[in-house]
Amino acid sequence: MKKLESIEQFNEIKKSGKHIFMFSADWCPDCRVIEPILPEVESKYPDYQFIYVDRDEFIDICADLSIFGIPSFVAFEDGTETGRFVSKDRKTQEEIEQFIDGLKAS
Repeated sequence: MKKLESIEQFNEIKKSGKHIFMFSADWCPDCRVIEPILPEVESKYPDYQFIYVDRDEFIDICADLSIFGIPSFVAFEDGTETGRFVSKDRKTQEEIEQFIDGLKAS
């Protein structure tokens, strides 16, 4: 998973293509729980580029997108938000995949 480097990069990336931004932090225990399954999730959805966003490093992006719990996922396609799976709850692989499947249906 590619790691976000700057706010400018975030604005550029989300403009074109299909992306899922995963908001996380090193200190987040629920984020660590899903870490081992993320490569498998990424490989199941090659249409999307997955981007890791460190919540502490990019708190302004989190505020702009109303991300108050992690891990959280926000999808963009060609500059438009297409869906979000945002909460403070622990997420399972099945829940993450259901979220992404729901994006394809819309």
